[in-house]
Amino acid sequence: MGFAYLGALAVSLGGLALLDRRFRLAFWYDARRSAWTVALGVVGFLLWDLAGLALGIFARGDSPHMTGVLLAPELPLEEAFFLTLLCYVGLLLWRWFDVTAAQRAAGRRALAETDDVGRPDDAGGAA
Repeated sequence: MGFAYLGALAVSLGGLALLDRRFRLAFWYDARRSAWTVALGVVGFLLWDLAGLALGIFARGDSPHMTGVLLAPELPLEEAFFLTLLCYVGLLLWRWFDVTAAQRAAGRRALAETDDVGRPDDAGGAA
C-alpha cells in the first residue's frame, strides 16, 4: 500500500489550513459555517461520484501511490480527501474574493467621502 497520494493531499490540506489561519478566511472566521459548507460539498460530490460509478461513467484507476482502501466499490479513500481539498480551496477562494471586494468597496467609499469633504473647493480659490 502506498501513501504518497494521501500524504500529498494531507500536506496540501495542511497548507490550506495555514493560509486560512493567516488570513482568517473560513474556519478561523466562522468554524461552524465553514465545516457545514465543506461537509455538504464533499457529501454532494461523493453522491455524484457514486452515481457516476453506478452508471459506469467513472472508474477507479490503479496506482502504486494509493492506499488501496475503498470507501465503496470503486471509490478510494483518497477521493474523499481530494473532494475535501477541492471544497476547502473553493471556500477559501470565495471568501478571499468576498473579503477583497468588500475592502475595495470600503476604500472607494472612504475615498469618495474624503474627496467630498476633505478637499477645499477651488472654484473661488485664491491664487
